[in-house]
Amino acid sequence: MAGETSLPTLLRHMSPVLNDGDYVFCCLRDAHLLAELQPLGSFREREGLSLILPRQQADQAGLSYDYRAAWITLEVHSSLAAVGLTAAVSAALAEQNISCNVVAGYYHDHLFVAQADAQRAMAALRQLAQQAE
Repeated sequence: MAGETSLPTLLRHMSPVLNDGDYVFCCLRDAHLLAELQPLGSFREREGLSLILPRQQADQAGLSYDYRAAWITLEVHSSLAAVGLTAAVSAALAEQNISCNVVAGYYHDHLFVAQADAQRAMAALRQLAQQAE
């Protein structure tokens, strides 16, 4: 099933959900540690393997991090070819001085915001959806 590409529809139906837990971004230089972890996401960079992990896993593995995040899922099934959703969401959060790291999954977009900003981010996203109606 193809995802939605219409920006107004995506914004109206994004239905943000705040997932439970604390999440962190870590970098692995030693790939053998990966076998012990269950990352939400990963991306290989020149400096190592970047991972998004539940904070508890990072702590248990002794991995360092400096950013504690909340994970928000936009429940609308967005197409990977959709134009403008990331820009609109980022702009709405930037207006509230909230940093945002966006990860596009096959079905949904996922936002990682500072843990302290989670509720303000949810309010900003709900307001953006209401404005699109």
